[in-house]
Amino acid sequence: MDRTTEHPQDSNESLAVLLVNLGTPEAPTPAAVRQYLKEFLSDPRVVESPRWLWWLVLNGVILRVRPARSAAAYRKIWTEQGSPLLLHTVALAAGVQELLTARLSNNVTVYPAMSYGQPSIPAALKRMLQQNIRRVVVLPLYPQYASSTTGSVFDAVTAELSRQRWVPELRFINRYHDVPGYISSLAKSIREFRDANGRGERLLFSFHGIPRRMVDQGDPYLHQCQETARLVAQYLALGEDDWQLTFQSRVGGQEWLRPYTDETLESWGEQGVGNIDVVCPGFAVDCLETLEEIALQNSERFSAAGGGELRYIPCLNDRPDHIEFLSDLAERNLAGWASRAAEAFTNASTAGSAH
Repeated sequence: MDRTTEHPQDSNESLAVLLVNLGTPEAPTPAAVRQYLKEFLSDPRVVESPRWLWWLVLNGVILRVRPARSAAAYRKIWTEQGSPLLLHTVALAAGVQELLTARLSNNVTVYPAMSYGQPSIPAALKRMLQQNIRRVVVLPLYPQYASSTTGSVFDAVTAELSRQRWVPELRFINRYHDVPGYISSLAKSIREFRDANGRGERLLFSFHGIPRRMVDQGDPYLHQCQETARLVAQYLALGEDDWQLTFQSRVGGQEWLRPYTDETLESWGEQGVGNIDVVCPGFAVDCLETLEEIALQNSERFSAAGGGELRYIPCLNDRPDHIEFLSDLAERNLAGWASRAAEAFTNASTAGSAH
């Protein structure tokens, strides 16, 4: 007597790619921004402070003041279709889905998800499990690893899956800061912008900042940002005086990674530097930090200090070469799984046509 128990999901070879970005409020209103900030700033990876003390600061001060100010900033960049970050992320996922389907099979599904806000990581993972997907590649849209971004994605994914009885196989991509496809796509976007608009006197690489102590404690983020900028400058054959790397978006009174973007721009303005080009390689798609902080706030700061025009170079967003690079990256990490899925798909189709 055959005592083998066949699980109804055993034959399913479906694969998934979870494409994760940071997140966005659902609307540019104080209430929606407050809800988003509460989730974001409650993450212990984002703010490494004693929980009880941070709870008092967050709920007693920050969430009473910051939502209205942030909502006003979001309104400056909001579109009729919604949040730029969400729109670009969804478009990017759709592009990767189309390429992977053409290359592999209909058994690969790409899910966009957000660490904070909607569509959430838990919701995306639950959808996968409901569709019997057993193998998942997690691709955070952060070229450079930081504990507060990529590390947080890992926490969210594993926390959700820890509640499941049958955990799917996982492959986790934790950085792509020096991968040739990413570097070439970034460099080409800069070259195309300059070909169309002229070349600024200097090129500024502005990355999102993190507290200095995180790097001192072992976070590789600083080195990976430096490597990205160096490789792009090398690709474009830039001289040492043609470009500089800085860090933006600092908050609070502690030391963050230097040099600071805003202080550098003020200094350049005071020196009478003319037109400059600014690119933000740490962001896969445009968002509040690029469209409002750089293209608006810091542009005004540079001009007010005596500088020329700050010309912001858009993020890679859903450029064809960006989509192709991310598809290549996902496909390499689907290796082995994808061939098994394609074989299963072919066998199922053959069996179906035989009846």
